[in-house]
Amino acid sequence: MAGHSKWANIQHRKGRQDAARSKLFSKLAKEITVAAKMGDPDPDKNPRLRLAVKAAKAVSCPKDVIDRAIKKSLGGDAADYTEIRYEGYGPNGIAIIVEAMTDNLNRTASNVRSTFSKFGGNLGTTGSVSFMFDRVGEIMYPAGAGDADTVMMAAIEAGAEDVESDEEGHWIYCADSDLAAVSDALEKVLGESEESKLVWRPQNRTNVDLETAQKLMRLIETLEDDDDVQTVTANFDIPEEVAAAL
Repeated sequence: MAGHSKWANIQHRKGRQDAARSKLFSKLAKEITVAAKMGDPDPDKNPRLRLAVKAAKAVSCPKDVIDRAIKKSLGGDAADYTEIRYEGYGPNGIAIIVEAMTDNLNRTASNVRSTFSKFGGNLGTTGSVSFMFDRVGEIMYPAGAGDADTVMMAAIEAGAEDVESDEEGHWIYCADSDLAAVSDALEKVLGESEESKLVWRPQNRTNVDLETAQKLMRLIETLEDDDDVQTVTANFDIPEEVAAAL
């Protein structure tokens, strides 16, 4: 058990602040549509869709947006989205993974490449940085869900592999294929989680100084602002004193 990444905490708070933005709802709706189209439109029969709906509800996405996204998957007018991963390096060699969902690969690739270049990074080939991350399920609970030992025991019994706890909350990790099952098991003991999703978990994190942190944040925020980009993950952390300066 270890303290969670300061950068991850900043991202989590930012996610809460951005919850009302229509852009976030649009990205969540896109994931719901794709998940429903690829599997069963019933969340109870489709683990990926169930997690997508749960993620949308966690940020108060309106029910009608969720319902429309599922219905869209049943119609012939639903766009054919391609899921694609980009890998590259940001300032000071920080590894970055970008996951996108797009109906125009040329547009998305061009936008991602130019964003990396604009902020002092460079786009690499597939596999160039992902070997430094593990693909896992991540389930987040607030600090009020229980103390670290209580959450750790519940996580182990649910089949999780690791837990990170600090004053911000608890992050529970499991094999990517076990996410839906572990999430459901934990819900029976700890209640509903704030987030349940697949993530790229850095095997190691590099502390950065203030200047590098500012550059990385601008790069990541610009990538996240792209309508085609679903997630951005990097293997850096922000020391306490740098976080305070930010």
